Amino acid sequence: MNNAMPTVYVVDDDDAVRRALMRLIRCAGYLVEGFGTAREFLDSGASNDCNACLLLDVQLPDLNGLELQRELNGAGRPLSIVFLTGHGDIPTSVRAMKAGATDFLVKPVCDSDLLSAIESALGRASQARASRIEIEAIYSRIDRLTQREREVLTLVVEGRLNKQMACEPGTAEKTIKVHRARVMKKMEAHSLAELVRISDKAGIPHPLLHPPQSAATATAT
Repeated sequence: MNNAMPTVYVVDDDDAVRRALMRLIRCAGYLVEGFGTAREFLDSGASNDCNACLLLDVQLPDLNGLELQRELNGAGRPLSIVFLTGHGDIPTSVRAMKAGATDFLVKPVCDSDLLSAIESALGRASQARASRIEIEAIYSRIDRLTQREREVLTLVVEGRLNKQMACEPGTAEKTIKVHRARVMKKMEAHSLAELVRISDKAGIPHPLLHPPQSAATATAT
């Protein structure tokens, strides 16, 4: 995992405000970079930084803050965002928070409130980064499985017993046991419960974790 100092990116078209924010953030011990427009930020490549958060003004001369947030989400780069606005706009704040923003602050903002929001945003970014690394590691383990072992993995997390998996013609139960043991070893799972949790993170469904909808529920939806 990347242990480098996280960066706070500030996007605000008011030069004086941007410089003041950057000075405060730098004094708090963070790396900081500033941009006057959303397009400058996008063109810089900073949106690919997974060890960062974004301090974003709502009103900008090109894309506004919500539009930039929407573009980042659509590109699969959902940075942790703390919004800043000069006006208390409840509908805008609701839309921002529903789209994943960490906080929505009204200028002028108290220094302690701003730094607290940044700390929370960076904490969320760290959690997302750790989760992504974990999932990538799980997929790497799955890649080591043979096709038959993948089939056995799916059947195991579905709750099938060895004798149920061995019902296919020419398949012995002891062969299933061998495949199952190899799956456990390659997936680095020490118990069935752990294998189920790992598989769920990789998107392999389990009936106890993802029970099928009843006919009534399916009809209602």
